[in-house]
Amino acid sequence: MDPIKEKTELKIEGMHCVSCEGTIGQALTKVPGVLEAKVSFVGGEATVICEPGKVNHKALINAVGAAGYKAHIIAGADDEEIAKGERFDYSLQLVTVIITAILTLPLLSQMFLDIFDIKIFVPLWGQFVLGTLVQFGAGWRFYMGSYYALKTFTGNMDLLIGLGTSAAWIYSTAVYLFKLPHPVYFESSASIITLVLLGRLLESRTKTKASAAIKTLFKLQPKMALKAVDGTWIETPVEELRIGDIFKVKPGEKVPIDGVVTKGSSHLDESMLTGESAPVKKEVGDKIYAATQNQYGVLIGEATALGSETTLASIIHLVKEAQASRAPIQRLADKIAGMFVPIVLGISLLTLLLWWSISHDFTHALINMVAVLVIACPCALGMATPTVIMVATGLGARLGILIKNAEAIQQAQKLTRLAVDKTGTLTEGKPKITAIHPFEKMSSDDILQITASLEEHSEHPIAKAVVDAYKGELLELELFEAKPGQGVMGKFHGQFYFAGSLNWMEEKGIRIDQKKMESIERGGETLLALSDGKSILGVIGVSDTLRPHSKRAVTLLQNMGVEVVMLTGDHKKTAQAIGEEVGITHIEAQILPSDKATTVKKLKSFNQFVGMVGDGVNDAPALAAADVSFAMRTGTDIAIEAADITLMKSDLLSIPTAIELSKKTFQKIKQNLFFAFIYNMIGIPLAAIGWLNPIIAGAAMAASSLCVVTNALLLNSWKPKK
Repeated sequence: MDPIKEKTELKIEGMHCVSCEGTIGQALTKVPGVLEAKVSFVGGEATVICEPGKVNHKALINAVGAAGYKAHIIAGADDEEIAKGERFDYSLQLVTVIITAILTLPLLSQMFLDIFDIKIFVPLWGQFVLGTLVQFGAGWRFYMGSYYALKTFTGNMDLLIGLGTSAAWIYSTAVYLFKLPHPVYFESSASIITLVLLGRLLESRTKTKASAAIKTLFKLQPKMALKAVDGTWIETPVEELRIGDIFKVKPGEKVPIDGVVTKGSSHLDESMLTGESAPVKKEVGDKIYAATQNQYGVLIGEATALGSETTLASIIHLVKEAQASRAPIQRLADKIAGMFVPIVLGISLLTLLLWWSISHDFTHALINMVAVLVIACPCALGMATPTVIMVATGLGARLGILIKNAEAIQQAQKLTRLAVDKTGTLTEGKPKITAIHPFEKMSSDDILQITASLEEHSEHPIAKAVVDAYKGELLELELFEAKPGQGVMGKFHGQFYFAGSLNWMEEKGIRIDQKKMESIERGGETLLALSDGKSILGVIGVSDTLRPHSKRAVTLLQNMGVEVVMLTGDHKKTAQAIGEEVGITHIEAQILPSDKATTVKKLKSFNQFVGMVGDGVNDAPALAAADVSFAMRTGTDIAIEAADITLMKSDLLSIPTAIELSKKTFQKIKQNLFFAFIYNMIGIPLAAIGWLNPIIAGAAMAASSLCVVTNALLLNSWKPKK
């Protein structure tokens, strides 16, 4: 987010339709200083972007209240209090449905039992009393919702249900009061309200299941920690810990906060963060993360991150951001949903007028109009995509795949090419020296000493490997200069030395013995050359271990129709040797870090849909240039920020899983949208031509949203291929 903007998250109570998003969004954006408001009906939350210092929390809460809903600030809220509030709301809904059903049952019983020649007669005054109690006792929420919708010039389900049931109740009341010779429809208005409330009750339960991933992540955070205070261990609330505090984790306990191990060794279960079930060994100097489970030994750690800065908090933030985002496919549905209520009102009025003019039977025309109002369901259309996105992002988090936005889910299934940075992606990113080839009568030790002295000032992984390998005294530099992606140069005792790639040496016009180099290059090592500016003094061979599942991941991707392209700064022959090992034939070698983005753009030619996987600072431009980008958790913050998807396992096998998840998610979205469109396209005309009783229409409407949410939840049963 832009650092000059403030973000506030609100928990919203009282939303019962996708149209509520628009009502609340409009109310919030009218608050002076609010730049943007994103409301999620499925998540029950709103994210408000404001000018810093211009908006206070009370103004936002009041704006939501004026629109007919309740809100409170999420930051600092008690999770247990929120949960209690949700349980109370559900209990209240349940009691309301039960009472409403009891009042409606006598009205319905005389209609259904008549089929079996069982006569139960409820007097007209009894029908009026029961119908009125349901209409205004349970149905008041539809009137309130209609009022706020009209107040903000928006349409919602409350308006449709309120108009439909009111028309049936007013007509029936007129027949009763004026003793007109026409049938009454108190059972229709009461049944519709009961069915809609029952549908919302079931829908709220299934929505809770859809958002279960976030709640599960919240519950992982321990409340207490054993903190070292004056030589003793004191149980302390986690929120009171500070950076640098020393804490203890006993066997079977959860790590309370992100930190680094200062004493002890053990194995931690990190599956809740990475999706990887195998325990991870932790020793002195290793990072440990909040909510991971200690298994065997005792660990002493030093706190390095607090609150929202912990890895767990970052995961929760990313998942919530993704769940609140809109997929491109949703835009059409949103546009239609926005126009839906006015169109339905027009169709219902037209239905009334046409039937009245054709049949001259106002009662029949009115009932058909009510059926049109009741069966129309913008909620199914509006919820078709968000519910699937919510389930998919939660499922991805459990599998160690953090998806930053809904667009990434939709786009990943289109991939035709995947550019993979070699170092730290295909390989472990921990290179080691495997050979030293001295030329010009220099010893291996001389080559290593001079190269290590130069590379000491570089941050490149290969430089670190060289420095770690040399155990002697380094030479003192008189001058140093780094050439990103090429090498380094320095001056010792008046003599310039250069350490870098063979390609850089060629560019500088330095003599290279090609026969010697050919035999060395066949080994597949990354070569680091040392020169005095005239000739090559020696070459250091560096190898980086391939990640365990790199070859398997490449095979799976190719079987899925995705061409894997390796990007590397290595010489062509070295790159080809590594490519052969993992099964990659398309290799872009001798690429400078600054050229990676250009290479990705080139790969996008001929309508190719290109992904990029990287982990370093210099990968960020290429990640941004790709259609879909992936970053390793072990990578830099810049790479992770630039990527659409973060792989918590730091394992390329997560990419085929992410693509599979994307395909399954998109499939579910299309199923939901198809159902929502077909439901309304068939249901509304059937109601308009008089083929649907209002009670059946109400039941169908209540079931439609439930079907969409239930279909989304079925995604949870999907398992990635092994």
